[in-house]
Amino acid sequence: MGIQAAMDRGTGASTIVEALRAADDLAFEAGRDPGVRTLRVLSAALAGGDDIAAIAAVHALSEMFDEQAASRLVSLLDDPRPFIHEHAAWALGQGLPRFSAIARLIALVRRGGFTGMLAQHTLEKWSVAAGDVLAVALESVLAVSAGATDAAGRARLVETLGLVRQSSATRTLLTIARDGAEHPGVREAAVAALGQRAGEPGVRRMLEDLVAAGGDLSDHARLAVIDLEPARVPAPGEAPSGLTIAQLFLHADIDPSLSAAGSGDNGGIATLLVRLGDALTHEHGVVERVLTLSRGSIAQATSDLLDVASLESGHLYGHVPLAERPMPSAAAWPLRVRARRGIRRLLRSAGHIDVLHLRMADVGSLAAADVARELGIPTVFTLAPDPHGVIQSLDRAGTLTRENFGETDLAEHFWFRTSLVRSLAGSASHSVLFPRPNLADDIRALVGIDIDSVPDRHTIVAEGVDLEVVDRSVALVSGGATDADPALVELVELVGELAPDRRDLPLIVSVGRMHRVKGMATLAETWAGSSLSERANLLIIGGDLDNPSLDEREQMDRLELAVPATERAARGLILAGHRPNDVAARWVAAARLGIPGSVAGCGVYVCASIKEEFGIALLEALATGLVVVAPDGGGPATYVADQDTGFLTATWDTQALEEATHRALDRAALADPAIAERARAMVAERFTIQAMAAALAPVYRRVAEQEAELVRAAGAA
Repeated sequence: MGIQAAMDRGTGASTIVEALRAADDLAFEAGRDPGVRTLRVLSAALAGGDDIAAIAAVHALSEMFDEQAASRLVSLLDDPRPFIHEHAAWALGQGLPRFSAIARLIALVRRGGFTGMLAQHTLEKWSVAAGDVLAVALESVLAVSAGATDAAGRARLVETLGLVRQSSATRTLLTIARDGAEHPGVREAAVAALGQRAGEPGVRRMLEDLVAAGGDLSDHARLAVIDLEPARVPAPGEAPSGLTIAQLFLHADIDPSLSAAGSGDNGGIATLLVRLGDALTHEHGVVERVLTLSRGSIAQATSDLLDVASLESGHLYGHVPLAERPMPSAAAWPLRVRARRGIRRLLRSAGHIDVLHLRMADVGSLAAADVARELGIPTVFTLAPDPHGVIQSLDRAGTLTRENFGETDLAEHFWFRTSLVRSLAGSASHSVLFPRPNLADDIRALVGIDIDSVPDRHTIVAEGVDLEVVDRSVALVSGGATDADPALVELVELVGELAPDRRDLPLIVSVGRMHRVKGMATLAETWAGSSLSERANLLIIGGDLDNPSLDEREQMDRLELAVPATERAARGLILAGHRPNDVAARWVAAARLGIPGSVAGCGVYVCASIKEEFGIALLEALATGLVVVAPDGGGPATYVADQDTGFLTATWDTQALEEATHRALDRAALADPAIAERARAMVAERFTIQAMAAALAPVYRRVAEQEAELVRAAGAA
């Protein structure tokens, strides 16, 4: 193609997603022809106003393996544009160690954030060939910064030193771990790092002394001692007859009761993993044990290990200790090393994992993929065009452009996440995909993967809901004994707090995380600024209203502008915050059927997400019998019967969203039971959690059998 043609393809791309994909061709051509002309073309792109072309040029430089290109890439660490030096820190990891860049990368690590994570990742790669040099550099910075008030930055430097495998780093780690004058967070980083240094002189004794001493540091030292132990290998005949499957989502507090559903990042994925894990263990003869990993405390992480190591069947839960306070997924990338250590600890304790299922392009999957490679565990990856779908929607809406892409990428990490999707899909033994119209074409156009080329490596599996929970809620509300159910009594009280003239209006309901992608604030703004507010009240179920995350705060600030708290009762807005899954199910049922004298029926469900890969809450609403409004792309388009059980629309377009919601209210007002019957029948036939488990179990078995065959072939070679 040639470097100029590759650059022209990127700058001339009609969409941002297409431009991102074209960057791969640019990098390939730069590596193929690392000459002066290539360097000039890339330098011109770096100097221009097209952010996508500039970022593409950064990564193309890393493929040139040319001294001038390497020097140019190092110089970009000082570029005044933050997004450029962020991508330079990442791109440098593709090449050999550059000693001239070490000090600047260390400074980025100390500063933290996503850029610091990328810089740390690059230094970790370089430590293989230049570990002793890197250890000296880090030790020098730590010595100079001793006593500094920047404890968090110092802890990150210690964590990075712990990634240097050479023994030269051990002495400093031991010194810091013992130093009672050091900040506890810095000592914790040293202790955690020492847990990865089995066989090093003095490490085990020092950690055991810290355990015996008690105090907060002893909990971290106890986990580090566990990390020093060799992995548990089942004795012959000990391994269960069925498979052990691991699955994870680290941005949620997952528990069997789903008590935190809708809080922070505890959305549909958290609900799905609980229900799916339970259903899989009933696939007798295939899956014996499911291990679900999520975030948790040090105490939880320690107590979980006994169950994980001793129980050979059932659905088990393991917790990975991350930050003291939960943080949104977009901000959690700097926890990569902690996540990796916690995941490794649990998977090693399990004795044997047959398959690890990864679902998100997030820090949990990034860390888990590293552990899977280390331990030789095959992975299954749920391949979805995320964040590609979000990029496409923002591009169509005109809010994401070539000129502002760099600043947006600093917050959303679109470039890294799209790259991670390709990496996870490429290394997975098998990919699972959600059904959607034109699936193969969409995956090819958005992600750049041709699923038809090797069809045996890809399986379409729809997500599913637990119909028992839905049916139980419908039966409870329709049975009339609502005054005996605490959840329904609470809903009656919430509606009763509205102005008297609003209590007979139907409810527009939306359930889910309070996150900009989910569109809760967009829905409220659309409702409040139109005649919808005259026809219906709005009930939003989700979000931690008392201790909001950064993402939740952004949505709550927009909600406050749309409908100030002092006006909510008069205008009909109910912000209920997060509720357990079964409580939300009862409220959704009440929105459809009503509670005589208290809550009007004939409500609707509205999902205003920018994109929805599948939509568990939408399926639950349909199964309940509510008429729904949903995004006109992705998963919902495969199960919402447009103009019948619901209305598909461009949810990012507020006018379209308003019109679709009016039409949904009109249809719901018919109170036609046949509509609800068709919706429930569709869910029962195609989208139950049991059907999902039955579809996934043979995928897991096939992957495990293929891996066993690889092991046998490797042993015979």
